[in-house]
Amino acid sequence: MWARELAVSAPGKVILHGEHAVVLGKVALAVALDLRTFLRLRPGAEGRLSISLPGVGVRRSWETPGLRALRGRIAGKGSGGWSRCPGGLDALREFAGIAAGASAPESLATLAFLYMCLAISAKYGDVPSVDIVVWSELPTGAGLGSSAAYAVCLAAALLMVCGAISCPLQEGESTARWTEEELTLINSWAFRGERVIHGNPSGVDNAVGTWGGALRYQAGKITPLKRVPTLRILLTNTKVPRSTKVLVAGVKEKILKFPAIMNPVLDSIDAISQECQSVLEAMPANPSPEHYPVLEEFFDINQHHLNVLGVGHPSLDRLCQVTASHSLHSKLTGAGGGGCGITLLPPDTSPLAVEAAKQDLCACGFECWETKIGAPGVTLHSCSSLSARVLHALAQS
Repeated sequence: MWARELAVSAPGKVILHGEHAVVLGKVALAVALDLRTFLRLRPGAEGRLSISLPGVGVRRSWETPGLRALRGRIAGKGSGGWSRCPGGLDALREFAGIAAGASAPESLATLAFLYMCLAISAKYGDVPSVDIVVWSELPTGAGLGSSAAYAVCLAAALLMVCGAISCPLQEGESTARWTEEELTLINSWAFRGERVIHGNPSGVDNAVGTWGGALRYQAGKITPLKRVPTLRILLTNTKVPRSTKVLVAGVKEKILKFPAIMNPVLDSIDAISQECQSVLEAMPANPSPEHYPVLEEFFDINQHHLNVLGVGHPSLDRLCQVTASHSLHSKLTGAGGGGCGITLLPPDTSPLAVEAAKQDLCACGFECWETKIGAPGVTLHSCSSLSARVLHALAQS
């Protein structure tokens, strides 16, 4: 029986450099964004498991004997362990009343929760009687890793409740983190949750949510960077919807049409990622004002390259123009074609300039956050250490 009230948080992510080129085997740098998803875990009524997602209007509760029976029925359908059984997700959908092919965030979030809860408890313990509430600072569908942060929080909480990982938070401490071995286990289960939501994810988003900081991704290999500075940024959502699939196809078409022109652009994006990695790894040991102009130039050059690849958008051009008028440097992050952009805020940026830039961006109809990149990964918190805003959001269930 779980007896403590605790909270877990995990960060979102942005691509710093390498979007689109990464699909073709080049290096990408992904960094943890200090807009976080928070999960509150508390003992539930005996024999009941509850999940509440106030952001998407979900409040569901199940009796644990019914979940145990469902888990047993799914396990009986296949010899490879219930979690690999192809009929498993169909049975979960039917149990939860989710239509086949339903893709709304609330449907996928409920399905991922049920899957992770039953699969983890099948391997490590009994279905827990707990009450879970999850709330996020991250907008959904903006390419900021919101589903991965959700999956990481769920994996950490459920593994801890089932005894597969420790509860490292001592009485009186405000935060704690798990061991490297435990983080690896959290990441592997978060990836499985991501697969329920996205089908075939790269694994980058859940790795950033687990380890935080920054990581290098190339041809399926994920390498966390050893030391990464925390950098201030503005994150701007243009709110222009786009199809990642269409944008990726457009880039491939351009490369096939003009290989002699486009391949050097991809090589240059690759070089920017690698040069940026070198600068970031040099910064924590010896932070210097000279590093920031270099990072700003990387932003400018890469933004031009991404326009050449055809993934720019008038809204992103406007974002870059607005921030340039305040002597700040921006680039798109993610798929492009709208979506989000990031603006570097060097330490000597005046608060007045930041505020003026935010006001001008909001006047364009954009949504804007002042935040940080290079944030810590999945973290365990005492509830008393959370901000009043987060506690209020988690209480809306």
